Amino acid sequence: MADFKRSDIEIDEDRAAWRGFFQVRAYRLRHRLYKGGWGRWLSRELFMRGPAVGLLPYDPVTDCILQVEQFRVGAMSRAASPWLLELVAGIIDKPDENPEDVARREALEEAGLDITDMESIAEYYSSPGGSDEYFYLFCGRTDLSNAGGFYGLAEEGEDIHAKVIPFAEAMAMLDAGQIDNAHSLIALQWLRLNREALRQRWLA
Repeated sequence: MADFKRSDIEIDEDRAAWRGFFQVRAYRLRHRLYKGGWGRWLSRELFMRGPAVGLLPYDPVTDCILQVEQFRVGAMSRAASPWLLELVAGIIDKPDENPEDVARREALEEAGLDITDMESIAEYYSSPGGSDEYFYLFCGRTDLSNAGGFYGLAEEGEDIHAKVIPFAEAMAMLDAGQIDNAHSLIALQWLRLNREALRQRWLA
């Protein structure tokens, strides 16, 4: 870990460059250098997304996962389709919400699922070169025997297809490069490594 702290940054300007569905802030800043002294003044824009949560629903009885498919504006240039298979996910937008509660709420809204046990997979910055999003990633135990279908909040413009996928099929998709978003890649690789131990705990 670097020895630098927040105090090793100087901000000369901090302003709202854009306010819409999300916010972008523009900074003029500089920071200390490894070789000593201060670097030159830099102009940087920061996509303000804030903390978010992702959940991989897993049923240890049926040995299936659930992913949600929906349109993503960031994937409009994707040759195959801008509809992506992803985790259940949502933004933590209230100060009194904790990540686990948000994960359970989003599972109900996006896939009609009740989550019982939860395992923390990781916490990380999604893309710190230009966004402040900090991501909390979980695997949640649920019953997928009758899951799947169409969900989402109309007032938020959501149109979500929840799909149940057998574990073996999900791993084949992963190996074939058909899973192409970072949060799903991390969660599915984690499940591949921890599935047996997870099933022993959850089926005991």
